[in-house]
Amino acid sequence: MAKLTKDAEERIINLLLSEGLADSELVSSIKQKAEAENKPVLAELIARKIISDDMVARATAAIIGIPYVELKNITIDQDILSKIPAEASTRVLIVPLGEKDGMLNIAMVDATNVQATDYISNLVNQPLRVWMSSERGIRETLEQYHGDFSGVKEAVKESDEEKEEKGDVKTIVQDSPISKALTTILSYAAKTKASDIHIEPLENSLIIRCRIDGVLRRIMELPKTVAPALVSRIKILSNLKIDEHRIPQDGQFTVLVDDQEIDLRIAISPVTWGEQVVIRLLDKTGVSMDIEKMGMTGHALRDVLKGISKPNGMILTSGPTGSGKSTTLYALIQQIKSEEINIVTLEDPVEYKMDGINQIQVNVDAGLTFANGLRSILRQDPDVVMVGEIRDSETAGLAVQAALTGHLVFSTLHTNSAAGILPRLLDMGIEPFLLASTLNVVIGQRLVRRVTEKRDMYKSNEVETKGINEIVGDLLPQEKDEVPNISEDLGYPGLPVANDDFYMLAKGMETKETPGGYKGRAGLYETITVDEEIQKLIIDHATANEIMRLAKEKGTITMRQDGILKALSGITTIEEVNRVASDLS
Repeated sequence: MAKLTKDAEERIINLLLSEGLADSELVSSIKQKAEAENKPVLAELIARKIISDDMVARATAAIIGIPYVELKNITIDQDILSKIPAEASTRVLIVPLGEKDGMLNIAMVDATNVQATDYISNLVNQPLRVWMSSERGIRETLEQYHGDFSGVKEAVKESDEEKEEKGDVKTIVQDSPISKALTTILSYAAKTKASDIHIEPLENSLIIRCRIDGVLRRIMELPKTVAPALVSRIKILSNLKIDEHRIPQDGQFTVLVDDQEIDLRIAISPVTWGEQVVIRLLDKTGVSMDIEKMGMTGHALRDVLKGISKPNGMILTSGPTGSGKSTTLYALIQQIKSEEINIVTLEDPVEYKMDGINQIQVNVDAGLTFANGLRSILRQDPDVVMVGEIRDSETAGLAVQAALTGHLVFSTLHTNSAAGILPRLLDMGIEPFLLASTLNVVIGQRLVRRVTEKRDMYKSNEVETKGINEIVGDLLPQEKDEVPNISEDLGYPGLPVANDDFYMLAKGMETKETPGGYKGRAGLYETITVDEEIQKLIIDHATANEIMRLAKEKGTITMRQDGILKALSGITTIEEVNRVASDLS
């Protein structure tokens, strides 16, 4: 905030009051206390959230006659950002906005600081036009420096020059420009907690996209000429054939980012305009292994904890690729891990290394498949077995046999819902009576993005309100005195009363680091405990819809219902729930 005289502070406060932006009695009370304690009045009003930093900055700009710029949702081109070094911008809270008529437009918090503007003007060797913005807006815009890929562009330029000299893109050493470019891309992906990097060739360019919180974001575009060298470098690191361009190849390697090892899984495929590369980042440090912190609560949590407390049987989780199934299994194993039991896993790949667990990596080329590995595991005196995925009838049959012979078995399937697991296993040839007697609990899941901590609350519109009432109206408290008990039972504190005219929902503030107002992800879960009544339906070859209908009567909360409850609790948004669960009942 700009340094202001008492007279200027008074004028700003009066302007805010005249615009009806603050309560006069409350301001007067806090003003008296601040003056008595010799504290700046505006700073105290901001600290107590009576007024916002943005409101003060806008009012200050109006009074001192400097134009104001709102930086929310504005993305500054990296070429413009690079005009002022990140260190200098952060130190004086200033960001470049663009050039016009030979002048560099800048936004700063203290627009009256002549010393700072002179310093920046000399630094860029250019006259400045000064705008004012809030400290919040400046700091959020400064975060865009984290996505600075100027190093990549320089490396690409160096690479082109080297290529002209050498004429051979296969001669790629560790400190070459193209290696530096790849390191920059990998470092950015790791720091932004991306799960995947997509390197995609087009006719005249190369696109780099990162999947952050489940959504792909385009981060840069490179010249098409760099594609052969970049793909070759990745192949070298992954021990793949550099001269093979006709068939898909899979590999892996490890990188060190900020002293943390990150495992990378590489998939290279021939496409129309070259070779596409998808890199999956497996970073153990960024993943919570606490099932409750992941978003499981209420009925689902009780079902699962009951299921894993049994000495034998099967716990299966389902969902599409990237829905967090493996992470859920790791979290459940973390719950039961003990020196008293032998836990063996069979995975492809081993995503997170855990102490005290015997983890086996599938190797199809060497003959170590899920089925063969599972046969071997059952000779190793296990108490708990985790099979990364049931892909075929043979593996399914062996998993059922393991559960029948006194083992607790965890695994995953690709189905759309928890109820869909049961007919899927029947399709694989498992006898209904075996399935009915071995399944403890089945889980369906999806992942939604979490609303960032910086947020606004708003009233739901007519369409949103109607949808909420239709989906969870029967679950919500019907009277105010029911709120504590029902909220505790569902696992979401402070739920609203059903059938209101509107509901209060959260919307995150969008920044470069929190696109769409989201940061991090939470799970949507539905669980079905396989009791006697569900067993009868399995034996009768019931459909997934029939099984889910009975499960809902017995208390199951569906993934879509769980999503709406999370939206009402401010964890996610209605739009996000509709994005990932609109196909579910």
